[in-house]
Amino acid sequence: MDYITFYNHEGRPVAWLAMDMSYPSIYLFNGKPVAWMSDEFVYDYSGKYLGWFQDGWIRDRNGYAVFYTQGAVGGPVKPVRRVRPTRAARKARPARGARRTRLARPVRKSSWAVFSDESFFD
Repeated sequence: MDYITFYNHEGRPVAWLAMDMSYPSIYLFNGKPVAWMSDEFVYDYSGKYLGWFQDGWIRDRNGYAVFYTQGAVGGPVKPVRRVRPTRAARKARPARGARRTRLARPVRKSSWAVFSDESFFD
């Protein structure tokens, strides 16, 4: 499989990770690129640090669960996954901004983040 689907706190598919590129990129299902990864760290295209990806979870900068994958382990209770929509064609990725400094990784929380939808990437 060349992509991983990310589900939110309601089990709704929100985004997917394309791993078949020079650097992993996260897209919404409408094809819009919203983030990229360096190692396990997630950044928006301006270079802002959003969180990290570990054990099948994307967590925000405070350690709260934002999205989960089918194989996620640990974390808060995962809702039933809804059907994935069709992925639109990928739109061109913008240039990546310089990565901004990130703070030390906080302890992983066992609850959901306030933003567990497309707004996480804004």
